[in-house]
Amino acid sequence: PNIKEGRGGLRDYHTMLWIAGIRSDIRQRRDLEYYGYLSHDEYRELIRALKFVWRVRNHLHRLTGRKCDQLYFEYQVKLAEVLNFEKTKGWEPVELFLGVLHDKMECIKQQHLMFLYELGISGMRQGRPRAAKQTRVKGLVIKKGKLGFAASRYILSDPKLLIAIFEESAVLKIPLNVTARRLIKDLLYLVDKKYRRSGAVMKSFERILVASSPEFNVLSVMLNTGLLAQLIPGFKGIINRIQFDSYHIFPVGRHSLGTVRIIKSFGTDEDASGYPFCGDLYKKLRNRKILLWAALLHDIGKGIPEGGHSLRGAAMVHDLLTARGQAIADVKRTCFLVKEHLLLMKTATRRDIQDEETAISCARIIKDAELLKMLYLLSVADAMSTGPKAWNDWTATLLRDLFVKVLNIIENGELATSEAVEILTVKKKLLLGAARSPAALKEYEFLFQVMSPRYQLTIDVEDMMDHVRLYQKLKDTDFVWSIVPAVDSNTRRVIICARDRPGLFSRIAGVFTLNSIDILAAQVFTWRNNVALDIFEVKAPVDPIFEDRKWARTGQDLRAVLTGRLDLAALLADRLFISRSAKPVFSRPCKIVVDNEISSFYTVIEVHAHDFQGFLYQITDALLLCNLDVRIAKIATQVDQVVDVFYVRDFDGRKVDGSDRIEAIKSEILQVLPGYSEEEKSHEEDRSDNQTV
Repeated sequence: PNIKEGRGGLRDYHTMLWIAGIRSDIRQRRDLEYYGYLSHDEYRELIRALKFVWRVRNHLHRLTGRKCDQLYFEYQVKLAEVLNFEKTKGWEPVELFLGVLHDKMECIKQQHLMFLYELGISGMRQGRPRAAKQTRVKGLVIKKGKLGFAASRYILSDPKLLIAIFEESAVLKIPLNVTARRLIKDLLYLVDKKYRRSGAVMKSFERILVASSPEFNVLSVMLNTGLLAQLIPGFKGIINRIQFDSYHIFPVGRHSLGTVRIIKSFGTDEDASGYPFCGDLYKKLRNRKILLWAALLHDIGKGIPEGGHSLRGAAMVHDLLTARGQAIADVKRTCFLVKEHLLLMKTATRRDIQDEETAISCARIIKDAELLKMLYLLSVADAMSTGPKAWNDWTATLLRDLFVKVLNIIENGELATSEAVEILTVKKKLLLGAARSPAALKEYEFLFQVMSPRYQLTIDVEDMMDHVRLYQKLKDTDFVWSIVPAVDSNTRRVIICARDRPGLFSRIAGVFTLNSIDILAAQVFTWRNNVALDIFEVKAPVDPIFEDRKWARTGQDLRAVLTGRLDLAALLADRLFISRSAKPVFSRPCKIVVDNEISSFYTVIEVHAHDFQGFLYQITDALLLCNLDVRIAKIATQVDQVVDVFYVRDFDGRKVDGSDRIEAIKSEILQVLPGYSEEEKSHEEDRSDNQTV
């Protein structure tokens, strides 16, 4: 944040002083209260917020040795230490510091917006001019196009007006006036346990939750006035909850409201998903209320720092909705969505979605098509609300492909052996039908026989034909390849055909590192005639003008590495040393998970670590030293953190077994990770596997 010029910064306060000075000739800041611009409580809150922001700014100037109002990442940890924040219940000092700073800057921002709003200058959205509207709710009035209370005595006699005014705002699509917002803040004490459990209050809130309000966000105003957290006490813990990374750009509370807003935008002019797919699914849902409850509460477990937030959040949601009289079936479905809201995204980015076992595993957990559709929409909205670095075309494609596969299994059942045989028969017939001569027919028949079963089931016939044509060019050369642009032009599919050899995947990854090509995902296939077919999804080169030149240089380097004319390790040594030695701004402990249960044929190894140049090459090289053959790789880089997943077997084609062998593999991988220490090793061993990034 910018402490001075940003939203909620000191300049917002200065603007209030300047405008009040022009209108009322005020001489000192206390006059903001004396002249009626702020209430006594508002002025007191403003001064407290200003004191903290001034203190932060002064320490920031002292820390940088110059005028600096931008609180860059590298200063945040140091400032938390200077301001004496300490680690508490699993929250890092910097997260606590940023939470307090957000709270104070949010206070200044809201005071500034209300100040402007009351004067009719600008700030909060006013809405388009409309014909005069009338409210039928006793105790509410509309004046100058804004909704307010007729008098505070109406609230005292009927506290349900506190939420009724928001419902009316959503229905009539007109905003609350400033006096109403102040009254709500002052009378929050009326919202007690009995109030929260009122059936009428619950119905009002649900009507607000499902209402479409494109011109202004009613839930956001409820959050700003404090009513939302008073209605849902667990929300208090996430309003200013900051996650210290470059991945989450909003506090958890705002992120949750953003998730609700995005879901309600699906299929409208405000839909930012880029696909009509989400809108079609949302319109066909039978009970949108369940999805919107889950969207609002999916991260509520983050208010308590210890343990997995999904499981904890599901338990909190169960207690919350049960106490408010929700139907048991609806409570169960909402809790399921909260508990599993990361399932599809994690699976799409960390597992081989071409493997039928992956889709079957998800289908067995979800079981219901309607529930799957809601979980998919929640996953999309969650990623979009997290920030632009969490949602891109590549992630969208993976998630959508997984959804379609899982939906097919739920609706049509798991793929039986007879069906698999039928699919292979059809593929073989189509492939052989492409032969133009008896010799070609004989070759195609031979090649289909040497293709691995996984390859036959995973790859469609058109791609098979392309791969066969590529293989025919191999002959005595070291490798052949094809580079195919994706539809969105942001990625490339690189298909490399070569004679199989130990370490082939690692060498290709190293050459890509050498040429600054980022790998998004990879699949490794080995035919029975000792031919390796490696398929990489990579980011498009930054400079499209010289793309052909870049690929030509990459091809030359790969040929030199495969023939032994280029020492890849020596060439990358200096670059990798510098990259691994660089201290990350966001430091998270390394984590390695070895799973033998998720796949019938492979051992799955997850590596969670800080990203650095050459990461994939270093890890695959370490796996090679462990005599492991990488068959599938999933690369999920979250800005500065990477979660690489490898499906491996040993050189004899078997899964890894034995605790000693698994520990040796972990140790070998950890040695190449940056900043790893024995102390971190002890922490890594103690951490729970359900920890999420």
